Amino acid sequence: MFPEIVSWIAVTLILVTATVMLINTDWRISLGALALQYLALLWLVTRHLPFAMGSAKLITGWMVVAILGMTRLGLTNAEDEESFFPRGQAFRIALMGIVALVTAGAAPSIETAIPGLGLPVIAGGLLLIGGGIIHLGVTTNLLRVILGLLTMLAGFEILYAAIESAILVTGLLAVVNLGLGIVGSYLLLAGSTPLESDEDL
Repeated sequence: MFPEIVSWIAVTLILVTATVMLINTDWRISLGALALQYLALLWLVTRHLPFAMGSAKLITGWMVVAILGMTRLGLTNAEDEESFFPRGQAFRIALMGIVALVTAGAAPSIETAIPGLGLPVIAGGLLLIGGGIIHLGVTTNLLRVILGLLTMLAGFEILYAAIESAILVTGLLAVVNLGLGIVGSYLLLAGSTPLESDEDL
């Protein structure tokens, strides 16, 4: 009973952090919300995987957050404001509400089709995937695109861990997360570096 309650708390944390990442414009808050998402991922993943494998996912996620945070902290000429379309926070909250409703309707059906996954695990995975897709759809800011991809990948990891527990797959997903963080960091640096004109050469 207690693990089930904590699992639903983790799902609630996922919903709150995904919404916070979507509606705020401060990159520090977004990275903090992503770090909390990885905590929720740890609990939901360890419902089907050993704690050591789940903690490896948590450490990998926090390493990616640290890479992106240090990179963004070093950029002085990066834009703080991003071009959301549409800009209304109410619209983005409504989008997350739609994702939550779709998740609530789809999770029992998936649990019936694939028994043993657990409703909290399915709900958490679907919320992250949906939140990541919405994030990608409403932003053009490079850092937030990377955050959307990481969120979507975290949702996939939760669902996949409930089906496949191979250590090799867990390692490959960790490499994908790190690679995404490194590529995102490189693109942030490349995008903030002004091109040299012919007069400077």
